[in-house]
Formats: sequence, C-alpha cells, structure tokens
Amino acid sequence: MSDIIQLLPDSVANQIAAGEVIQRPASVIKELVENAVDAGAKNINVLVVDAGRTSIQVVDDGKGMSETDARLSFERHATSKIRSAEDLFSLHTMGFRGEALASIAAVAQIELKTRQASDEIGTLLSISGSKFTGQEPCSCPVGSNFSIENLFYNVPARRKFLKSNSTELNNIITAFERIALVYPDISFTLHSNGTEMFNLKAGVLRQRIIDIFGKRLNQDLLSVKVDTSMCKISGYVGKPESSRKKGAHQYFFVNGRYMKHPYFSKAVMNAFDRLVPMGEQVPYFIYFDINTEDIDVNIHPTKTEIKFENEQAIWQILSAAVKEAVGMFNDVPSIDFDTQGRPDIPVYNPENNVSAPKVQFNPTYNPFNTGASAQPQTKSADKWESLYNGLKNQTSQETELFTSKMVQPAQEADDIPMENVIAEKSPAHYQYKGCYIMTAVKSGLMIVDQHRAHMRILYDKYLEQMKNRDVASQKVLFPESIHLSATEDVTLKKIESEMVKLGFEITALGGGSYAINAIPAGIEGLNVVELVHDIIVSSQEKAGDITDETNSALALTLARNAAIPFGQVLSNDEMENIFNSLFASSNPNYTPDGKNILCILKQNEIEHLLG
Repeated sequence: MSDIIQLLPDSVANQIAAGEVIQRPASVIKELVENAVDAGAKNINVLVVDAGRTSIQVVDDGKGMSETDARLSFERHATSKIRSAEDLFSLHTMGFRGEALASIAAVAQIELKTRQASDEIGTLLSISGSKFTGQEPCSCPVGSNFSIENLFYNVPARRKFLKSNSTELNNIITAFERIALVYPDISFTLHSNGTEMFNLKAGVLRQRIIDIFGKRLNQDLLSVKVDTSMCKISGYVGKPESSRKKGAHQYFFVNGRYMKHPYFSKAVMNAFDRLVPMGEQVPYFIYFDINTEDIDVNIHPTKTEIKFENEQAIWQILSAAVKEAVGMFNDVPSIDFDTQGRPDIPVYNPENNVSAPKVQFNPTYNPFNTGASAQPQTKSADKWESLYNGLKNQTSQETELFTSKMVQPAQEADDIPMENVIAEKSPAHYQYKGCYIMTAVKSGLMIVDQHRAHMRILYDKYLEQMKNRDVASQKVLFPESIHLSATEDVTLKKIESEMVKLGFEITALGGGSYAINAIPAGIEGLNVVELVHDIIVSSQEKAGDITDETNSALALTLARNAAIPFGQVLSNDEMENIFNSLFASSNPNYTPDGKNILCILKQNEIEHLLG
C-alpha cells in the first residue's frame, strides 16, 4: 500500500493557522498594533475602511525593520521575541509565536513600508496570498506602515460569514481600547472611513480611561493599589453607585496583556456584596504585575486566557485590596461646615435643676359628646352580635360562590385552557406584598407576578407599535444629555431608525454626546439616560443587523423598565385590567425572556397543605 501522509505546503499551513489567529478584521488590528508596541513606537495610527473589509492601515514610528528582516517577518514562526523554549516563561513582549504576519499574508493583500533610523532608505514589500509579488527600495519615515487590503479575498467562506460593518467596527474598537488602556504613555488614533473616532494623547492611566469612556466615569473611580512579594495590583474600581445591569466596563490586565478571568471577577464583586443591587456590575480596571515565570500565556491563540501558579492566593489579595478601596471611600465622614441659621443646641449641665414637663388634660372630655344634655354612654359589649345581623345572608352567599369556584376536580396546569381561566376567575383579586396578584380560578388559586405580567403586555404593545409605526411620542420639557463611548455611539447609529419607531427623538451634539428630546408616551418618570444605555447594550449583545431580533431586544428593554415595579399597590380594577390584558397577549405564561408569569396552586394541593 502506498504512503498517504505528506507535508502540507506552507501556503495551506498558513491558511490553517490564520483560521485560529485571524478571525476577523479586529484580529488583524490587534496583531499589528501589538507588534508596533513591541517595536517601541510612541505614536500609532490605525485607519480602517468599511470596518476593515476593504482596507486596514497601521502606521507606527517604532524602530522599523531592515530589508532582510522585513522579508523574513512574513515567514511562519519567524520572530525576534524569543530564542528558546525557556523564553516562553519570561515573556516581556505582546507577541512571540511568529504566526501573526504569516497568517495575515495568507488571507489578504499586504503592502509594507518600513525603515530603520540607521538606514537612509526604506523597503517596500508587496504580498498576496503568502506570495511575494514585489520588493523595492522606497522613501518612508522611520517605523512601519502596514496596509492590508481585501481581507479573506481568497477564502470566500470566511469573508461571507463576517458580520455587519457596525458589528465588525465595534469589535475593532474593543480590540483597540484593550491595547490603549495598557499603554497610556503611547499616543493612539483610530479613523473609520475618514472620520476620527479616537485621538488619545500620551498621559496617565486615569486620563486615558476618561478619554476612552467619557468624563462621567471620572467621579466614580476609586484607586486600588497593593504591593506584595507575590504580585503588585493597581488600577481603579467604580463606586457602588456606578453599578449597572449591563454594559459595565470591566478589564483585567496581566503584565500589560488583556485577559478574561471570571474567577478574579468574582473577587472584585465580592467586595461589593450588599452594596450594589443583585445582578448589577461595577466597572473596574485592574492591572497585575506578576513574575513571568508564575504565569503561562501560551495556552490559547488569542492569549486572552492565562494560567496562574498561585491563583487562590492572588484571589485573596485582590479581594482584600478592592475591599480596602471601597471601605476607605465609605468610611470618609461627610462634614458640613455650613451652620449659618442653625438653632443652638444647649449643652447639658447636671447642676441645673430642670423639672420634667407636665401635660394638662381634662379627664372628663368626650369628643363624641356634642351637647350638655348628652347622657353617658353605656357599654354594649354584650350586644355585639346585633351589629352583624344584616351581613349574615350576604356572607353565606359569598361563601357558596367562592366554594363553587374552588372545590373542583384538580387539573394539570398545562391542560387548563386560557379561555376557561378567564371565564371561571373570580372578579375579586388580592395583592400579596405588592408583588403578586392572587385570584380564584376553576382549578385552584392562580398567582400572577404583576411586574412580569405587565412586561409581557407592554412588550407586545411596543412590538406592534414598531411594526405599524404607530408610536405616541412625548416631548420632554428639559432634554436629557447622554454621553456614549465609541462602541455605544456606533450601536446607536445602527439602531437609530428603530429608536424613532419606539418614540425616541435623539439629537447628536458632537463628541459622543446626544440630547434626548422626546421619549415614548407612558414612560414618564423613568431614568431615561439609563434606559437608553440599557437599550444600546441589549442591541450590542445581539451583534447583528437590524432585524426582528434587534427590535425584540429594544421592545424588551423598554417593557422591562416601564413595567409596574415591585411594591406598587394596585386597585381591584387595575388588577382586573392586568388579567384581561395578559390573557389577550400572545403568550400569557412566559415573559419575552422566558420567565414564568403565573402559577396555579391546585385545589387538592391546598387541601393537602391544610389536611
């Protein structure tokens, strides 16, 4: 039998590697910007067209490459970062595998201009699908200028599965922000289709965070700093009042490298136990400085997963450091020196004989005695039964009615037709603890979550309004201003037309700021700024074009915020209206996000509990 195993050509091997390293345009930008940082650049400029589909350009003023190094850099496993396997455990650079440029060259058309400070003339290289198509000297500044065009032009299946431009641009911004947050001493710019999105000047870390995420975050940051023999931890966490249900900015960095670590995230949130509402998150920007031999970054192609040798001990250090930062913030007493107009409080002196105050009252006063001739009232405790004589027959009738509703053969909840539930429900309802509505139905006692029921009613209403473009909009007397990050700004532009259908009127003020001039009628009193933030974050999670899914996310967020809150007391007519509207909705059993709205305590279960 002939041999069938053979070595793959380099071009095929590079395309296979590109499947892991280069997943989308954001991956290209991440690799090229990290190389620029490793090259010692102080100014890095990123320019994209059509969210990287058409072209990506990364320009830096680093040390550049010689003619030989420029040619060799596109070979697989060619790197200047390591020399032996031992170097993997003492990494001080962002890249080290030597796969990035070879992978990019395998799926795109590249033009590179580069020059070292010691050379008078630079080098121009042209590559297409791992094949060198040209090399010549050129005039260019010190540093490197990578131009990537037609990404995945030779892998049409990969190009077809790229998301919309707004989604890919959001991924580019996310990758860009992760690097910019690590190197505040480097200037960065990002342009999309000729429009400047970021212009970050070199400075300190706090200023870099504010430049990226907005000035509002500045007042919510608490400093975290601890130095131990095992690790150094620094950075910032948000105050408890900065917590949000969605979209909180949370970042971990280890030795200048972004990482994802749910275990350490729990350590941070552990410090905010009972300080923030359940399910909400606080922003944090935490930087670890750890000996390189105590971590392993070579476990995933994207290098976002890192192994720690002393993970549990670092967890305890991190939790203690965050608790200290939060504790110092909460322990600072608030001193008010404005005492003008305050009443003087006398100082207690035990030598002063002060008599206790006396209250004068008339023990014979009777407020029900309207005349002087009124006779004293005699006790009528022995005749209390006569007060209820008129109610005896009515009580018996109501008892019979309730019993006829309750004492019926038990049915499975799934077998109960909704039309029978409406027909057999009691006209009187009871509200329990301001959260649940209870009423007698044919098979037992129905319990309805009032917040979830109203959410389902409003969700169907908003979806129908968006479908028919029949939305009542309410102008606000004083427009609310909202500042968005770059990713939120991109998402808002994507869903702007859908927001108009919902009844919002939002005007751009420039610099990522917007004015909310009108809101959907019926949601007055809500925190409009937080509501818009939640809608934007929900749309980001969908990560697709403006489709029915995106509309559903918008309607769900709006319904969740506008629904009757827990604790609101309802009249019987209001509860009756909720019942009727709920059972006229598309799905009275479940909320749009799949949670139960109602349950039925069956008659036989009630009898068993009381038996």
